[in-house]
Amino acid sequence: MRFRSVFRASKVGIQCHSQLQRLQRSHYQRQSQPARPSFGIAFDIDGVILRGHDPIGGSPQALRRLYNDDGTLKIPYLFLTNGGGVPESARAIELSGLLEVKILAQQILQGHSPFRRLVQRFENDLIVAVGKGEPAQVMSEYGFKKVLSIDEYASYFDDIDPLSSYKTWKVKQADRIDEDSKKSQPRYDVHSDTVKGVFVVSDPVDWGRDIQVLCDILGFGGLPVRGRGHQQPPLFFASDDLEYQAKFPSERLGMGAFRIALESVFNRTHDDPLEYTSFGKPNPFVFKNSEATLKQILLNIHHNQLTINEARAHSFSKIYMIGDNPSVDIKGAREAGHPWFSVLTRTGVFKGEDNHPEHPADLVVDTVEKAVDYILRREC
Repeated sequence: MRFRSVFRASKVGIQCHSQLQRLQRSHYQRQSQPARPSFGIAFDIDGVILRGHDPIGGSPQALRRLYNDDGTLKIPYLFLTNGGGVPESARAIELSGLLEVKILAQQILQGHSPFRRLVQRFENDLIVAVGKGEPAQVMSEYGFKKVLSIDEYASYFDDIDPLSSYKTWKVKQADRIDEDSKKSQPRYDVHSDTVKGVFVVSDPVDWGRDIQVLCDILGFGGLPVRGRGHQQPPLFFASDDLEYQAKFPSERLGMGAFRIALESVFNRTHDDPLEYTSFGKPNPFVFKNSEATLKQILLNIHHNQLTINEARAHSFSKIYMIGDNPSVDIKGAREAGHPWFSVLTRTGVFKGEDNHPEHPADLVVDTVEKAVDYILRREC
């Protein structure tokens, strides 16, 4: 009896010791794992991170502070820009080289990124993509199957641009299309197949030609030779920036200026007003999508600690929007509300000494480096 009693006591002791070891291991693991940040950051690019292709405001140094010593991401952040014209994967590679940190395609949200959500609606329809860079390639990578750039589309209609013979300048894309069009027939029957949607992916290059061709497509029901009296195909703009900061010292006209020009001409030459949908900042949808993307990035950083459901349920105490354009970046963040916190830099569109009177930011700093320093001192 005494032996059994001792054996039981010994067994209980072993169980308690084993439980204590498990608790200690669990406590050690929790201590050794990095704490999950309760905040995220969204950076505008033009006028904040870059001017043209040149880093500004100490941006490379600022971004390096968001990584661990081994180069892995420590703080969830992304780039939220109204720019575009190239696939997100290509933009990530470009920024990685310019800023000397590893940036993933997932961290790039461009003005046209929301076009992905329209694939199911237009997947097998003929659509026209407008803008600099490779707009047709962008849309094809999203999953649209019948895409023509406006350069290629216009090349199949003789004399659609009455000023083409006076244009001695060329762009690489147009050169390639002109050469290819001489060797082959149109990939689609553009003379009978109506355009079901028009997507302005990035800033147009040839405004005169593009306004003329778009008025033909939109005013004639998706086919320039069709004539009036048909329903306008849907028109989508990736953003509506009136101005943005490029390499030139003063601001340059953006996609919003092109939209105004197109709308003005269309409304003067057609009975029904132009109908369109604009994406990009300051659209509240863009900020909601950014928050969801930051949660996914957080999951990738802490994949050993978080389940997908836990990441989705995670609430950021703050998401910092760092931008240079009060009417786009700051207005959008303020209208998005909690948990967004707006930070205005003086390296781009905004150059004032005090806060912006119409769209005041929560914080005004000189550079993005100062912005990141403020955030990390406050949060870490």
